[in-house]
Amino acid sequence: MNQDERKKIMVPKANRLCKVNKIAFYGGADMDEDHPVCQAAYEIAAYVASQNKIVVNGGGPGVMGAASKGAKSKNGKTLAVTFNPVNMPEFEGRDAGNIVDQEIKTANYIERMFALMDNADLFVCFQGGTGTLSEWATAWLLAHLYYGNHKPLILYGHFWHEVMELIHKHFLIGYKESKVYRIVENLEEFKLALHLFEEEMEERLK
Repeated sequence: MNQDERKKIMVPKANRLCKVNKIAFYGGADMDEDHPVCQAAYEIAAYVASQNKIVVNGGGPGVMGAASKGAKSKNGKTLAVTFNPVNMPEFEGRDAGNIVDQEIKTANYIERMFALMDNADLFVCFQGGTGTLSEWATAWLLAHLYYGNHKPLILYGHFWHEVMELIHKHFLIGYKESKVYRIVENLEEFKLALHLFEEEMEERLK
């Protein structure tokens, strides 16, 4: 295979603008809209849209669909990054009920994951499955690698305290890796975490 035949997958870039204009929502697809996690995603997305920020998600059901609906409840803008799976029976694919203003179509799961990260300035991570786990871990890694021009994470839900406690206990997690995320349990805590991250970004420009 020569160089021209190799498929290039672009790694997400750092946030050099130091602003939060677009927020990506990660979370489980296998939840109906009445699930408490989906209700929380709807509420958070509605607030994000009310702040004139774009809600970004993977175009699927569950948390992704709830985020789009929450944004639309405030006439907000939405973006979906998608791909059509082939021979992947466990991937939810594009959900026709997740109606968005703009859609970016990608070739495979990895491109979708990276494009989601490239098209967001901050990530809010809800409870989900292995897909959510892979997205959160990759976003966290990139925040560490790009530290100083990184894209922060807001981890939504009480369970994250236990998850992060175990990770810090059993893995080699440094100080900077601990500074790029905040755990919240409700809308008011989300508002505060977002405000603090935006303040930190403004400080980068000084």
